Amino acid sequence: MNQETAVIRNFTVQLSPTPRGARLARLLATEQLRSWGLPSDPAEHIVAELATNAATHGRVPGRDFRLTLYVVAGTLRIEVTDTRGDRLPCAQPPAADAESGRGLVLVEALADKWGVAPGLPPRKTVWAEVVLPPNPGNRCSGATGGLVQETRR
Repeated sequence: MNQETAVIRNFTVQLSPTPRGARLARLLATEQLRSWGLPSDPAEHIVAELATNAATHGRVPGRDFRLTLYVVAGTLRIEVTDTRGDRLPCAQPPAADAESGRGLVLVEALADKWGVAPGLPPRKTVWAEVVLPPNPGNRCSGATGGLVQETRR
């Protein structure tokens, strides 16, 4: 009997809702992706923006935020859960002279999909998905769907 086994990669960590916690989220995500043999770009930028938003806008003293990464069927899903379910994010272009407010505009540009899911009160999860490139070292993966035929001369 030939059975194919699906591998689901999963990483979760709780972090303090501080600038240091947001920075650590990016560093840990980058290292986790490296250990899985996956590219860190653009995921590290998405994690940085979502974690910074959790530390800035989702901060409740004494309550951590959670970063979750998982890969299923060639898609990396990034989730950041905070404890401010009453503050839902939306991507809006900021004023030209604004010093902040571009985070979700960047997430929208870098991710293939993103959104917000309500959680158990008082939580919400902001998520983003990135379709991973095919593995260039594996001749069985590729975007063309065609067969490679070698000819010997």
